[in-house]
Amino acid sequence: MYYAYIRVSTDHQNVENQKHEILSYSRKYNIQIDKWIEETISSRKPLTERKLGKLLKKLKKGDILIATELSRLGRNLLEVMGILQNCLEKDCQIWTLKENYRLGADIQSKVLAFAFSLASEIERQLISERTKNSLQRLETANPK
Repeated sequence: MYYAYIRVSTDHQNVENQKHEILSYSRKYNIQIDKWIEETISSRKPLTERKLGKLLKKLKKGDILIATELSRLGRNLLEVMGILQNCLEKDCQIWTLKENYRLGADIQSKVLAFAFSLASEIERQLISERTKNSLQRLETANPK
């Protein structure tokens, strides 16, 4: 089965861009998406509180999970690696559209997932630091 997973973090964000990307891809390659999973939840929430966690339990051998990018699945390296490991143990694949990954049971898939997840985690930390620094600078410049 083909599963499409779409996640946004807040109600202010829209799932339509991700849905459009997956629909375009599936049409281009004549893939029938069997089940769509959409959720508005922070990836900081545990998998047990997310629809993705329930989906991962249901996956069976040969299933394919499609997401627009690996960062939609998890917030940090360990979580993404855990999700990938779960899929590998069940002989499932994760396909990401932006990175064009077909992550399966091979070592190359594991290395790619590790490298990309690490880069994403570093990027998020840098953005967080810049945001904190900007807020601190604003507070200093405009004391109440």
